[in-house]
Amino acid sequence: MEKTFAYLKPNSIQRGLIGEIIRRIEEKGLKIVALKMITISESMARELYREHAGKDFYEPLLAFIQSGPVVAMVLEGENAVQRLRILVGKTDPLEADPGSIRGRFGVSIRKNLIHASDSIESSNRETRIFFEETEINDYSLLNEGQF
Repeated sequence: MEKTFAYLKPNSIQRGLIGEIIRRIEEKGLKIVALKMITISESMARELYREHAGKDFYEPLLAFIQSGPVVAMVLEGENAVQRLRILVGKTDPLEADPGSIRGRFGVSIRKNLIHASDSIESSNRETRIFFEETEINDYSLLNEGQF
């Protein structure tokens, strides 16, 4: 089974969308193996978005993701990275499929509700920023394998 990383950005929490977004993730057959609410530190934010350093949106992005708590999670399932990316939708909510999370709930490209890793390598790196190895659980769902 493949693992991927995601986090709900501060505006998801402020808008009361935690349950709705997690429901959609679970309905898609992705299993939550780690989950926590935290406020991202500056060093975590800089490490998470290091590839965007120097771009015009970098500093506003760092300020935004540090503006309130986030819900970080590690998800597991077949083709987890790709399945989650499709469920989340394109970065710009105006271009996202209307049934995707960003297409349904997104308002702006800069505050697009959720981050989802774009590759297994990114997922591994991003997971290490938020979670210790001991915080990632291994368990079976009653209906596992039926999706």
